[in-house]
Amino acid sequence: MKKLRQLAQCVEIKKERKAKHMAKEEGLRMDGTVTDVLPNAMFRVKINNTNVIGYISGKMRQHDIKVLLGDTVELEFSPYDLTKGRIVRRR
Repeated sequence: MKKLRQLAQCVEIKKERKAKHMAKEEGLRMDGTVTDVLPNAMFRVKINNTNVIGYISGKMRQHDIKVLLGDTVELEFSPYDLTKGRIVRRR
């Protein structure tokens, strides 16, 4: 019983360490309108009078969700590059 408790404590400590080191950067989410369809499943999206490039996320590709000209979409941006975003939802 004592060994089992020690093992459980060891697993808890490893999880805590991993959680501290593997923190994911939060993305910025904004809504925009598709203004142009580009090759390779990329789109030009208008957000607040500026145009950015958007590409379809993997889950949207898996479930074969189509994005058309004029659709309102939700984009997720990395904090490092605000000129290119991932389309995560079609509204």
